[in-house]
Amino acid sequence: MKTHKNLFQEVCKYENLHNAFLKARRGKNDVAEVLRFTYNLEDELLKLQDELKNQTFKTGKYRHFIIFEPKERKISALPFRDRIIHHAVCNIIEPIFEKRFIYDSYACRKGKGTHASANRIQKFIRKAGNKYYVLKCDVSKYFLSVNHEILKKILREKIADKKLLQLLDSIIDSTDSEKSNFSNCQEPKIQSSQQKGIPIGNLTSQLFANIYLNKLDEYIKYELKIKYYVRYMDDFVILHESKQYLHEVKENIKTFFASMKLTLHPKKANIFPIELGIDFLGYRIFNAHRLVRKSTVKRFLKNTKTKLKRYDSGVIDFDKLMESFNSWEAYMSHGNSHALKNSLYQRYFKNVT
Repeated sequence: MKTHKNLFQEVCKYENLHNAFLKARRGKNDVAEVLRFTYNLEDELLKLQDELKNQTFKTGKYRHFIIFEPKERKISALPFRDRIIHHAVCNIIEPIFEKRFIYDSYACRKGKGTHASANRIQKFIRKAGNKYYVLKCDVSKYFLSVNHEILKKILREKIADKKLLQLLDSIIDSTDSEKSNFSNCQEPKIQSSQQKGIPIGNLTSQLFANIYLNKLDEYIKYELKIKYYVRYMDDFVILHESKQYLHEVKENIKTFFASMKLTLHPKKANIFPIELGIDFLGYRIFNAHRLVRKSTVKRFLKNTKTKLKRYDSGVIDFDKLMESFNSWEAYMSHGNSHALKNSLYQRYFKNVT
């Protein structure tokens, strides 16, 4: 297997850091720390470059908060300068791992996404026919379960650059003590440990999560040779004509996951007839149509009421309010929900001025 060297110098190039800055800044132009960094942009980027080259870069302090939609999750956010580093790293290593990813992995990848994933599942349903069965699974507490030792071994299958591995190790371990830094990772050797978990909120975590579960993708496609398989981050679907075979596959995945220090969600690993439709990414997907889930509509109503209150009190302007509605409208347009969409507009937005 080909490994890549001389990557760290690519990460450190000023052009790469500037490109990373532009990506990290998107949608955050009016945030105070972004404005401060932008005011002295060249000096700040050169400072980051020096810290990288001298291996003195230290991960900043995480800011933790909870979000409740679509479900309760702990988000960990780093300072803006750290996010630039993460973009700079992903700019260089993502293309390397992207070549290994299977076609039917859809989360956090260019040209993929939720709608492409739903379209692919619907295409598979049409090909399979109504006599097939579905195995639908969810990885239990996935981001919290990613084993650091295993992740580092997987990264080393493609990366043979010592300094870059030190930087990657420091990012992976940063949530363990929040004191992880470049200088205390001088030898990029994998320490046997039970350290686990990557923070939801880091750009690198999205890439690491795909790299980690690509092992599952390869196992299912190349060892089990399953034809109809789609994964979106920690949710995946398998279609097969034999219900008994899917039970065997489920047990095989449990065994495989044991080697990866992962587990299937006990209540979200189910086998059922395909004619019931597949509940995936906010839709219930059938052969000829798809419906927006009731829970998705309830979430839209809750968010809409909150946004309308903020609009009425002057916290957000009309454009921001309609931006929220338009995003939901686009989402619902991918389901057979024209009547629902029109009803919600008439009820909540028609008389807004």
